Amino acid sequence: MVFKNEDTFQTFLDRNEENQFHNLYEKAVNLVSSQFGRTYLVIINGKKVSTSQIMIRTSPADRRIILGYMQKGNSTHAKKAIHAAMEAFEEWSTIDYKKRVKLFRKIGTILKKRKFELSAWLTFENGKNRYESIADIDEAIDFVMYYSDEMEKNNGFVTKKSESSNELNTNIMKPYGVWAIIAPFNFPAAILVGMSAGALITGNTVIVKPASDTPIIGYKIVEIMIEAGIPNGVINFVPGSGVEIGKTIIDSNEIAGVVFTGSREVGYRLMSESKKTKPRPVIAELGGKNATIVTDTANLDMAAEGIAKAAFSYSGQKCSACSRVYVQRNVKSQFLSKLLEKTKKLKVENPKEKESYVGPLINLDAYNNFKKYSRLASKYGNILTGGSVIRNKQFKHGFYVEPTIVDGLPKDHPLLKKELFVPILCVTEYDKFDNAIKMTNESEYGLTSGIYSNKKDEIFKFLQGIEAGVIYVNRKKSSTTGAMVGRQSFGGWKDSGTTGKGTGGRYYLTQFMREQSQTIVK
Repeated sequence: MVFKNEDTFQTFLDRNEENQFHNLYEKAVNLVSSQFGRTYLVIINGKKVSTSQIMIRTSPADRRIILGYMQKGNSTHAKKAIHAAMEAFEEWSTIDYKKRVKLFRKIGTILKKRKFELSAWLTFENGKNRYESIADIDEAIDFVMYYSDEMEKNNGFVTKKSESSNELNTNIMKPYGVWAIIAPFNFPAAILVGMSAGALITGNTVIVKPASDTPIIGYKIVEIMIEAGIPNGVINFVPGSGVEIGKTIIDSNEIAGVVFTGSREVGYRLMSESKKTKPRPVIAELGGKNATIVTDTANLDMAAEGIAKAAFSYSGQKCSACSRVYVQRNVKSQFLSKLLEKTKKLKVENPKEKESYVGPLINLDAYNNFKKYSRLASKYGNILTGGSVIRNKQFKHGFYVEPTIVDGLPKDHPLLKKELFVPILCVTEYDKFDNAIKMTNESEYGLTSGIYSNKKDEIFKFLQGIEAGVIYVNRKKSSTTGAMVGRQSFGGWKDSGTTGKGTGGRYYLTQFMREQSQTIVK
């Protein structure tokens, strides 16, 4: 049976009920607004724990809005959470996988019922517009449903093997133990749920460390899992300092594995420190410097639309965002004209507004990075559009910036090498197609890539030669972003990932288990 994705906005469009979608979202915005200012606690062994420190969470769209107060955990809380997870592992790991599947489908059902509420929280806490935020929740739902299907399809990963005359042989995948879940800010529902579900449904227990910029949505997700029936200690929630909580987790001999999404630098540090304790799996997705190739046979309107969406949706704050474009010289002028036209139509607006396409950056560090990178782009290249922060009356209390396109940078410039995580797109021309492939692959990263071409041999060379885990051909929807669970597994090559196996794909769950061969002599 083909997996059916949750695709809320498209479903409403197909039913000619777009107004109903907007009404439900705006009703949820009002509900969430009425809940601002509440305090959220650490969760250990099923109990909500008060601490001596708090994190004040404000909205990146308007820093005057205090979303809530998150209790801040420390190393002591992390150690208690690890102990609780260890205690819970023995029973949870031996529960029939069918019971875990049933529980996760219940989690998916609750997420469906509360999708607009959670979407509104995302808008306020991480700055996604209504279309991006509902897609984030949809992906979270997809993860729990898809992984439930995978457990059933694979019989809980128990396989009868060939028998001899006097032996019964069975291959079983068994959980490791306690996993640390270290989640990012940019997909604080989908990725947190995907990583947690991967560990939990296979019989592990977890400690969830949410991103410091988005702890409230993380709390809401964990609360839903507990509401659905996840037993005490199986999932624990410890927000706080990445340095302190992360060090406590990595230093613990009781942590059996780590799953992380974030920057390459932090991921490498986690892997290095993790090896000092004992051998254990580290599943890490570490970003990208994603490129799209535009050839002289491309549909330039399609290319311009797909690239603008890939570069500037969620203000470029996706690990899969398009950051580089290599366009054939003889169509460069025509392509840039179309790309600039598309980009200038993208509405920078408060993300709760219907018209919003480009919302705020997540925090002051990202805002300052944009200013620094824009200065470099202006000094060493030619800014074709954008390049400035937006400080007028409407936007002065948020981290708003202009979608930016820069041309003419030296080919070895850091802006063409470094992951920026802001809405800056670098354009480079090429003459020969092989050079476009070569320049694309010169990146240390290898997450996503795209091409627009109508030549079969170019498409074949691209598919055979591009060093990336997720690649797209002639995709109007987006040239590098928007992987769907069950359709496109999402994982990186080179410095973009550590295992070569992507989320939302058939091999993902096996990473949370270890193999055991059992032989019984008759």
